[in-house]
Amino acid sequence: MSSQPMTSEISILSRSKTSAITQLRVLGVFWIVYGILRLAMTIWLVSFTTTATLMFGALLTRVPDPYSLMSLFHFLYLGVIIWSGACGILGILAGATILAGQRSARPLAIVAALLSLSELPFGIALGVYTLILLIPAAPIIIGSTRRE
Repeated sequence: MSSQPMTSEISILSRSKTSAITQLRVLGVFWIVYGILRLAMTIWLVSFTTTATLMFGALLTRVPDPYSLMSLFHFLYLGVIIWSGACGILGILAGATILAGQRSARPLAIVAALLSLSELPFGIALGVYTLILLIPAAPIIIGSTRRE
């Protein structure tokens, strides 16, 4: 018997490899687009800091200690800005490394996917798709049936 694959098996293997490469290219482009959108959101958040502060401050007129709540608001708003900027930069880096075919693309894309899961709806969709595509399926072993 010959151990070489038949012609039909070769065409199926090459089609599957071409499909995987196409999926990775599309994933890379999506990550770059997502990263640009997140950086645009970061710029938007920074530009509306004063408006957001005034709007939140207007809600604090009848609160006993408005200064601590305003400090908390500034802290959380800064956290959202930093989170959005980090997701944008990681998204662009992940997309560029995926398109370049570098070894660091997989772990970088997985980190970007995990960070993007907090953003509705595009972050969740892209993050879940990336995790499904890049984390290989492994069998789950619940218990051992082997007895010693």
